[in-house]
Amino acid sequence: MIDKIGKNILTLFGIGYFKYAPGTTASIVTCAFWLLLYSLKINFLLLGFLYLIILIYSIILIDKLSKKFSEIDAKEIVIDEFSGMSLALFPFYAYLGIKGWWDSMDDFVIAVIACFILFRFFDILKPFPINLIDKKLKNGLGVVLDDVVAGIFSSLIVWITIFYIL
Repeated sequence: MIDKIGKNILTLFGIGYFKYAPGTTASIVTCAFWLLLYSLKINFLLLGFLYLIILIYSIILIDKLSKKFSEIDAKEIVIDEFSGMSLALFPFYAYLGIKGWWDSMDDFVIAVIACFILFRFFDILKPFPINLIDKKLKNGLGVVLDDVVAGIFSSLIVWITIFYIL
């Protein structure tokens, strides 16, 4: 029973079993999820706490259930896309929440779209140092960490673009 729940979490409740582009689909669903959270005005501190719990638990689950999948970083495991995409979006969510710009959904939507495009770019191409993480760490931490770093890169590029270029 616990293994079944764990597999559901790791596959984002079956998204990882999609035949085509499960990682991209998981990223799109994650974006939609954050847009829903933004529209509900959920406190960012609560979300940050829940994110950390999910992040740590997913690393443990990947290590625990790795034998249930074809490989440690199986395409069916898409919780790492959720983690990376969420980390890319969280700073914008928190910033707009703190600033009280809850009514400016347009700003958040633009950040979501930009982060999604950049996150998929980094997650698929795996430039340095993401490629090193992907090659060297063959455990739950490595599976999640390459996507977390892709999320950080995505967020940083969007921040730099918004605050220093536009």
